[in-house]
Amino acid sequence: MSQSNFPALTLADWQPTRDTLQTYSKVLGKIRRALTPPQKHWWHISLRMVPTGLTTTPIPISDADDDATFEMILDLQQAQLLITTNRGENWQTPLTGQSAQEFCDTVLAALAKLGVAVEIDRSLFADETPLSLDPAAAQKCGQALAAIDGVFKQFKAELPGETSPVQLWPHHFDLAVLWFSGRKVPGIDPADEENADEQMNFGFSTGDEGMPAPYFYATAYPWPADITAAPLPAGATWHTQSWKGGLLMYESLVGVEEPEQKLLAFLRAVQQAGSALMK
Repeated sequence: MSQSNFPALTLADWQPTRDTLQTYSKVLGKIRRALTPPQKHWWHISLRMVPTGLTTTPIPISDADDDATFEMILDLQQAQLLITTNRGENWQTPLTGQSAQEFCDTVLAALAKLGVAVEIDRSLFADETPLSLDPAAAQKCGQALAAIDGVFKQFKAELPGETSPVQLWPHHFDLAVLWFSGRKVPGIDPADEENADEQMNFGFSTGDEGMPAPYFYATAYPWPADITAAPLPAGATWHTQSWKGGLLMYESLVGVEEPEQKLLAFLRAVQQAGSALMK
């Protein structure tokens, strides 16, 4: 990869577009959740990366008798939403900053024409306020997410034991991967799926209220008391304020040689520190 695969993403420069993409992602996530068989840790509500943007992955069409599936892709390179079926049907619409309500209604109407019946809580997308979407900013976002997705998948392949898919969570608009140590947390009911497993979460956020700039994070559950004594690569720090974990600002990868290796070094360092102390 080249340096340009990690373009500048100063949040203040593209936050309206980011917020719009997050809203649209939430619509796709709700549809995926409604039609996809449940998976542990809520993996059935997330989106995945493809070269052009974000996908729901193929979803069964429940009323079909021919094993039909459909897939929705939020194409960040061409600023459009694509819906395809394995029967050869295609539908698309440009992303122009439609309001949450208009986008939701348009997508559900398109699915209905393709024979997909789905019920979601439309009140979540009742806002009629027009949104804003800059195609160039969306393209940069897609470029960055694709580069990060590649690094996360390389890191995931190195990890022993169980890992989650690399996935984008619409509610926070962060790309993340989970690693499980294989051990249970003492004192927690083993049947408590969300809290029973020792785990570490490695992710990328485009920025939020607590940190209005894009950043990488790596957290551990349960939190090892002495982990902050472990050294981290240059530019990375331990964050202990509103949340606890390793922190690497995205900006530190922009314009540097081998940014992928810098990101990998951060992920590896936190994982090694966590796995050594979570025993």
